[in-house]
Amino acid sequence: MSEEARRQSETARAALAALRGEVAKTVVGQDSVVTGLVIALLCRGHVLLEGVPGTAKTLLIKTLSRALDLDFKRVQFTPDLMPGDVTGSLVYDNRTAEFEFREGPVFTNLLLADEINRTPPKTQASLLEAMEERQVSVEGTARPLPDPFVVCATQNPIEYEGTYPLPEAQLDRFLVKLTVPVPTRDEEISMLQRHAAGFDPRDLSEVKAVAGAAELAAGRAAVRAVHLDPKVAAYVVDLCRATRQSPSLQLGVSPRGATALLATSRAWAWLSGRDYVTPDDVKALARPTLRHRVQLRPEAELEGATADGVLEGILAHVPAPR
Repeated sequence: MSEEARRQSETARAALAALRGEVAKTVVGQDSVVTGLVIALLCRGHVLLEGVPGTAKTLLIKTLSRALDLDFKRVQFTPDLMPGDVTGSLVYDNRTAEFEFREGPVFTNLLLADEINRTPPKTQASLLEAMEERQVSVEGTARPLPDPFVVCATQNPIEYEGTYPLPEAQLDRFLVKLTVPVPTRDEEISMLQRHAAGFDPRDLSEVKAVAGAAELAAGRAAVRAVHLDPKVAAYVVDLCRATRQSPSLQLGVSPRGATALLATSRAWAWLSGRDYVTPDDVKALARPTLRHRVQLRPEAELEGATADGVLEGILAHVPAPR
């Protein structure tokens, strides 16, 4: 790496590290979720956020977009939402007597797909091309999306009435699945004290832009330069192959999942200040990167098994390189 590239890498890492402080101005705790979101941005990947209502998932994404100075749009996914409401559609203009394309909310940098499992599969599928190809095709014309473009979708893990579970093919297109936990007792006390002092979650004026598209681009370039030892690459493959052979799983990790784990491990290594990937990096990112790509067998689910638990066992049994 040249001296100039190294300087840009250090600047970008410092700017992205400052995100935690800005997000903490409105959201108490959730450092691991913020880190996962930054990793997704560095890898140009999409995020599935899962947590019970009231854990500040929407506020977290809005704050992050402001701290990164990125364009942000939110879509509330409902049973009557149509694909054109997301991607945009052709509208007849009486003045010109022609059809013109009116962009949908997907034309943004950070799209919050709120409660994505509340809308039917037809509308869910409208995001597939945008997430994979970073474009929207209407009437045979492909229209590129802005760069960066990241979908952050939320879903409620406990309420299933009136929901449409995402199919495996669409789940596999999310780079990571992050669980948003309920705050600890101390964090919840701190949150209440803020509200008692007049905190308004709708007012984000205190949040300043500490990074932007330039820092993200420099960070991506630095992540691509992170060294991957062949033994660590083999370790990633062995972990993913072990999920396909697990008696508790009826669906293991696809090759796309292996490349995703490689990408997130490199991003985490760079954020940690290293230019090489260690087996510990792979272990740290295995659960958020793979938990939504595996499917439990019904009998294992009845016995109380979870995706995280199965992955934990695989991490314990697959030997890591030294």
